[in-house]
Amino acid sequence: MKLRRMIAIWAAKCAEKASVKIFHRQGVTWAGKIALKICPSILSDLAAQVRGDIFVVCGTNGKTTTNNMLCAALEAEGKKVVCNHTGSNMLNGVVAAFVLAAGWNGKLDADCASIEIDEASTRRVFPHFKPDYMVLTNLFRDQLDRYGEIDITMNLLREVMQTAPDMKVIVNGDDALSAFLAMDAGNPYITYGISEKVVEDKDSHEIREGRFCKKCGSLLHYNFYHYSQLGDYACTGCDFKRPPLRYNATDVQVGDQLSFVVEGRKITANYKGFYNVYNILAAYTAVRSSGLDAEHFNDMLAKFNPENGRMEEFHMKGTKIILNLAKNPAGFNQNISAVMQDKTQKDIIIVINDNAQDGTDISWLWDVDFDRFKDENINSITVSGIRCQDMRLRLKYVDIPAMLSADVENAICERVENGCGNLYVLVNYTALFSTRVVLKKLEERK
Repeated sequence: MKLRRMIAIWAAKCAEKASVKIFHRQGVTWAGKIALKICPSILSDLAAQVRGDIFVVCGTNGKTTTNNMLCAALEAEGKKVVCNHTGSNMLNGVVAAFVLAAGWNGKLDADCASIEIDEASTRRVFPHFKPDYMVLTNLFRDQLDRYGEIDITMNLLREVMQTAPDMKVIVNGDDALSAFLAMDAGNPYITYGISEKVVEDKDSHEIREGRFCKKCGSLLHYNFYHYSQLGDYACTGCDFKRPPLRYNATDVQVGDQLSFVVEGRKITANYKGFYNVYNILAAYTAVRSSGLDAEHFNDMLAKFNPENGRMEEFHMKGTKIILNLAKNPAGFNQNISAVMQDKTQKDIIIVINDNAQDGTDISWLWDVDFDRFKDENINSITVSGIRCQDMRLRLKYVDIPAMLSADVENAICERVENGCGNLYVLVNYTALFSTRVVLKKLEERK
């Protein structure tokens, strides 16, 4: 069995390197698939070698950023961590994270693991190991043709949570759907959230999910919203309400820099986007819940580079370019908020694909608050990707003109040459890796 495990690791490592070097593609999915084919028990074998806690990060939005931040925070506390940094979060990607971290001798030297898992893939991953903690970021409507309605995702997560009854759930208490799920599943849970209203949303046209109580079906009353269905809620028909927040962010400041206070400690990060407060708070809560002091947390944030297309920054020919993932209504609306925090002139490129991993149903574009791009600080909008015509039509319905360039590289080059020097590139899932490759190539060529 040990020999089979070693062969699986060798084959996976070679496949990953060949994929990157020869085909210029991420090779982690193939690496995991090959390893699992050769040695079906490899994930459970390697996970059993982790000396300490195994964290998994689930939820609709923020998984990759939260997971990578949690990994960096654990490493800042001196831990050796297994992590699927690239965001490959289905079974093969999870297998690859452990396999590529293992030595050629088949052994894994790791104090803990921080693993992002796609919600629909938890059912395939959990039979291989039982995590110590699940970080549940939020539950929004996402890829209806793949996931179905939110109830389906909640039922699936409840099922896998109950297969690991000792697993602690670190849950966003501001999300009525996530909080109810954590309470209903029966696992021990730890809450985090933001108890004070931070951003005025009186002009928001967001579609609110979870407006009705999952416990009794009555309407939820909100004292305030943060965004989407996140906020301070209580049921009008039963005792369900936002739970007390164990890790409560107060004095939240949003702008070119984010800051908040938790446990009397001021946390500061040079990021944009209110949603990143939740990502940072989730990672902090996970570190603290595991018994660590998180004394180096701010140091980690000062060095942390989100990469992987999460507010990732590039520079070429005097143009600053921000690449960010936007794959569903809630996420795109928060992307728009982050872009609009920048009051300077800006160009925008929106790249929409409809490959299987994106969800082939792109009707969700009509639930995004695009009319907020009617602003004098928007210099231009270019649409690109497989469904660029659909995206241009969506903007036309709110009287926003858009240029069309089906080829992403051409779109970027044109805006670098003729834009205002400040470019935001917003992409959905399968457009992310290819656009990032283009940006890195162009940046190196500059």
